[in-house]
Amino acid sequence: MYNNIVKKLDKNVVILGLVSMFNDISSEMIYPLLPVFLSSVLGVGTAFIGLIEGIADSTASILKIFSGWYSDRIKKRKPIVFAGYSLAAVSRFFLYLSTAGWHVLLVRFADRTGKGIRTAPRDALVADSSSAEERGKAFGVHRALDSMGAFIGPLLAFLILPLINNNYRKLFLWALIPAFLSVLMVIFFVREKLYVPAGVSQPDKKFSIKNLGKEFNIFVIIVSIFTLGNSSDAFLVLRAKDLGVSVIMIPILWLVYNLVGSMSAVPCGIFSDKFGRKKTVILGFLVYSIVYFGFAFSNKQFLIWFFMALYGVYYGLIEGVLRAYVADIVKDKTILATAYGIYNMSLGIFVLPASIIMGVLWQLSGPAVAFGFGGILSILAAIGFIIFIKK
Repeated sequence: MYNNIVKKLDKNVVILGLVSMFNDISSEMIYPLLPVFLSSVLGVGTAFIGLIEGIADSTASILKIFSGWYSDRIKKRKPIVFAGYSLAAVSRFFLYLSTAGWHVLLVRFADRTGKGIRTAPRDALVADSSSAEERGKAFGVHRALDSMGAFIGPLLAFLILPLINNNYRKLFLWALIPAFLSVLMVIFFVREKLYVPAGVSQPDKKFSIKNLGKEFNIFVIIVSIFTLGNSSDAFLVLRAKDLGVSVIMIPILWLVYNLVGSMSAVPCGIFSDKFGRKKTVILGFLVYSIVYFGFAFSNKQFLIWFFMALYGVYYGLIEGVLRAYVADIVKDKTILATAYGIYNMSLGIFVLPASIIMGVLWQLSGPAVAFGFGGILSILAAIGFIIFIKK
């Protein structure tokens, strides 16, 4: 069935999904173990871990709006996508050399800057390569392949770590191979496919959001409120470790999350095409709140495995569907990459306070209060969608 779904889509959607898959294999070989590397090897506290993740995501996210606008302006997506993936691949080498928390901060900043550069043009290219009727499925396939990479990455880490005596730095070097494979795929296989209606001039040289519409602005505000409670996943790893999940099993825990996310992304995308994005997103917010309340109050290790799997369901319900939503509500497709840039930047701005709040609440009041804060904001976002979003 999955093969039939893929065959009906433009090849660009599948290739971009494979690019994301190889990049995520690299990223997820590193990311689940990075909090442990920071705390156990470099002696970094939870508040600083939150600062690292928050600054990396939030500061770099401002580039998303400019890379999106520039992509619309020059009517090209591929060169900007290439630059973003290349920067991320090169930056990961320097994790091997890191000996202090601020070194990791700089590496994470460069890595997420690469993400900031590529995300808006890449999402616009996926939207340009799919019809409105199958946009949810297209983004679902893209996110499914992305999650498959995030599934393979922890599995490889789990298999490689015992062979290198749990040496994190050597693992970081192994992770460079799939990162550079993703760059090569962009060079040789991704095609430009910019949607420009006949008779429509190129985007204005001056930056403007006037054509994005009120519905888009409300959508971004509500999702930003949710993001304020959507802190770095590093805290999920730390909570799992607190409840007894061993270091060697953390990649497997991450593998479970990504496997469920990969398996659910396409069905959730198709569900949103048939029954509406609004219902799908509201359901996703509610599932997220259950997960965070679960992490807040669980005191048994086996429950963490259950809630981590449920976190994968949240991913399938939200990640691709929100991206498809942007393309649905932005009528002027000549500024689609700009819209994706604004959307991603707005979310990124709230990542910094989200992770800092999470780290500080954890240190001052414990994990129950910290995760409970995220769960409450997710419920508020669901209520906002019910009241203010029309479709």
